[in-house]
Amino acid sequence: MAELHEIYRVRVSVFVVEQQCAYQEIDAADPHCWHVFLHDEDGIAAYCRVVDPGVTFPEVSIGRVLATRRRQGLGTRIVREGLRVAQERAHASVVRIEAQTYARGLYEQFGFTQVSDEFLEDGISHVIMVWRAQ
Repeated sequence: MAELHEIYRVRVSVFVVEQQCAYQEIDAADPHCWHVFLHDEDGIAAYCRVVDPGVTFPEVSIGRVLATRRRQGLGTRIVREGLRVAQERAHASVVRIEAQTYARGLYEQFGFTQVSDEFLEDGISHVIMVWRAQ
């Protein structure tokens, strides 16, 4: 229970407070996710959720990607771990994400390709990207 509280605290801190987006951050998808995080002496350092197919997209998806400290490789590490979990636990060969446009380059490093035009979600520019197993 303490881990779940910390996950929600960090997510709200980043996605609601820092990004100034008033939306239902904790949602109905959460019970259908693998919650993946990197933990250090300060608590959760990076987080993402791997969402079961059919919950937000027909395919497995990764979302709520965050790093509590920027420019330290945490984003790369958590995306790598999220893809590992998607493949090993959810048996994904395709993963779909709604990426904040500024982070598109991070996902492209892993082979994600953009499949939509830019669109606004909660006032922030996003694109849909897809990853396919090699």
